[in-house]
Amino acid sequence: MHRAPDAGHRCGNRRGCLRGTRKDVLWEIEHWLISERDQRVFWLNGLAGTGKSTIAQTFAEAAFADGRLGASFFCSRDSTDRSNLQIIFPTLAFQLAYRYPHFREELLQVLKAIPDIGRESLCSQMENLIVGPLKSTRTPTLIIIDALDECKDEEPASAILSVLSRYMDEIPDVKFFITGRPEPRIRSGFRLPSLRPITEVFRLHDVERSSVDSDIKLFFRTQLTDIAKNRSDCDFTQDWPSPSDIEILCQKSAGFFIYASTVVKIVSIKHQIPTKQLERIISLPQNTSYEGRSGIDLLYTQVLEEAVGDELGEDNEEIHENFKAVVGAVLLVLNPLSVKALSDLLGVPGIPTTLRSLHSLLLVPDSQEDPIHTFHKSFPDFLTDKKRCKDKWFFVDPTVYHAEILLSCLNLMGKRLKRNICNLDDHAVLGEAQDLSSCKKGCIGEALEYACQFWTSHLLEIPGSSPCIEKVQEGIDQFFTTHLLYWIEALVLTGNLDTGVYAMNDVRQWYTSVSTFETICQGPYLYLIRLESSAGGQMTARGSS
Repeated sequence: MHRAPDAGHRCGNRRGCLRGTRKDVLWEIEHWLISERDQRVFWLNGLAGTGKSTIAQTFAEAAFADGRLGASFFCSRDSTDRSNLQIIFPTLAFQLAYRYPHFREELLQVLKAIPDIGRESLCSQMENLIVGPLKSTRTPTLIIIDALDECKDEEPASAILSVLSRYMDEIPDVKFFITGRPEPRIRSGFRLPSLRPITEVFRLHDVERSSVDSDIKLFFRTQLTDIAKNRSDCDFTQDWPSPSDIEILCQKSAGFFIYASTVVKIVSIKHQIPTKQLERIISLPQNTSYEGRSGIDLLYTQVLEEAVGDELGEDNEEIHENFKAVVGAVLLVLNPLSVKALSDLLGVPGIPTTLRSLHSLLLVPDSQEDPIHTFHKSFPDFLTDKKRCKDKWFFVDPTVYHAEILLSCLNLMGKRLKRNICNLDDHAVLGEAQDLSSCKKGCIGEALEYACQFWTSHLLEIPGSSPCIEKVQEGIDQFFTTHLLYWIEALVLTGNLDTGVYAMNDVRQWYTSVSTFETICQGPYLYLIRLESSAGGQMTARGSS
């Protein structure tokens, strides 16, 4: 019976959590394990880089030491055996047989009767190798499957989870602890009607940020201090790393454990001086390129290739364009928008479908009314840097997609802005208007409010060399000649009138930088000069009016 000999928690060089870290998460898992509740499956759900496997390793070690762990399988995309679904159940059965003599006796009878069971379907494997012997021996145990998303699986819902959903009721004394990124097939698997009620879901990215930061600080302090102790060839100050260094590193990590691990690897490079390595990282507080090239970029590339690599290509131009438009907007908008607002702004169909494959990298809420966030700054840094993101299907050119967002803003304002957009009574006093908040939400909405507030910020990011420069100028000219007053009215209603002052300056600044003398003396720029003159020059400085 073929198995993966290095899939168990005691194989390889996998490391658990640093002592004293992830205590809150480990307590939740331990509480689930000893509880007699109906939830016999635990899904440790986390975005890429949040430390799922490290926690699984720590939990496996503790459960094994207490005699409660029956078997574990740590999946890996980098291993042929450990990414093969057909080997998971035979490997778990082997470990259970090694752990429980009575289980072994039952399993041997199965193997005598069905010698080729390892080649049969997953259902047959589960029924004969796992469920049958466990039912016969009534063995209470814990089974751990880590990084299930790293297995090759063509089913719309995880094949392993689909099988579990069919047989969990037959082995009520067995608990399954499973980790995996919230990818479509994993989410679909845990939503199966027979599995969902018995599954406890714990989202690592929802853990209180202060708790995560405390763990990351302890990790940095311990690991960097160990580096100093082991490098007798280097001179370290007594307080290295300093508290301020730790604070900066924690801020840059932003709850991203793989970032913290990558920093430690960079600082500990044998042929480099640790103090200089650390100084190099800290001296670039707003930049993640150095750390990215040292490990994070590879993670993002792998996740993207697995999530959407098969969908993008020369023969899928429409899917490709939609992907770039949606992801570009998520990364480049100045204020996070909801799925609904993105759909209204971009006019791109199927945004939820496009984002469905990116739940491992973006914080996509269940509600279409809540904003989408990037989990860590290194992800937009990676996708918008051509030197780091070398795959043309994934690279998001900021100049191109700032222009796309601007044109979408102008288009939306052109369609939706109108006189008395909230249908207020004549001579109404804004502060006394009834139910103005719900009126603004219904008549203006999130997407239009964003467009009114931020369109000129995107304009400033478009260089004069942009191929769509004429289209942008035409759009601005049309906007100023037909919708200027309606725009100001919308800014008043949303409490953003001061934005209009800044926006006028932004437009003038952009025209000055990209236009020739001939274009400066016509169109919206000339209109701005006249408007500014009539306003007594009050728009020459931000915040002056």
